[in-house]
Amino acid sequence: MPNDAQIKISTVLLRTLHRIHRQKTDLDGQIARGPRQIKAGDALVAKAESEMQVIKENLTKANLLSDEKQLQLKSREDKIVDLQTKLNSAASNREFDLLKEQIAADKQANSVLSDEILEAMEAIDELEVELKDAQTEVERQAGDQAKRISEVESKTADLHKELDRVTAELEESEKQIPAEVIGEYRRVISAKGEDALAPVEEGSCGGCYQVLTTQYIDRLRMSVLIRCPSCNAFLYLPENTAV
Repeated sequence: MPNDAQIKISTVLLRTLHRIHRQKTDLDGQIARGPRQIKAGDALVAKAESEMQVIKENLTKANLLSDEKQLQLKSREDKIVDLQTKLNSAASNREFDLLKEQIAADKQANSVLSDEILEAMEAIDELEVELKDAQTEVERQAGDQAKRISEVESKTADLHKELDRVTAELEESEKQIPAEVIGEYRRVISAKGEDALAPVEEGSCGGCYQVLTTQYIDRLRMSVLIRCPSCNAFLYLPENTAV
């Protein structure tokens, strides 16, 4: 629409349209944030569950390792008992000495193995504490998420009601737009949303800060529909501007 087309439009109407479009944009943004908040909460729950699963797997491995070492210790202790029996019936001094050395070596190995078993059991105790803490964290995150979902759903329902009200107000206000410009208005609104309208601030377009000539300002004072020569926004004078 050329700027020299003498189409009159209420400044109050343009202010109202811009206010409503801003409200609508804000409501749309708040509604869109809801699913993102829930998705972020799901990620926190999944992270806590993943960390708990890692601890569970480490605990299982630690228990298996401890069991293996205890079986190994039992086997070696049985071997020592067998060697002791053979020692008591040794046929020669050399056999006796060899058996005695073997028993001493196995006892030393068993002592080392016993220490390793003790360390493994201490590691199991620590992992059990970690697992308990991890389970508590999962429960906390799941509880927070349930609360978050409930709050988001409740807030979203209220936001949709408000959006319906604002949309109805917008539709009613748009009925006052001159027929000659309604098509162009809808096209620009579709492309730019709330930025399709802009107030004049200190002689400049409030959208892109393009400096406006006195002629533009004077025509706005006469309620002539004016578009910004730079960003093409529908211009209007702020409420505190004298007409």
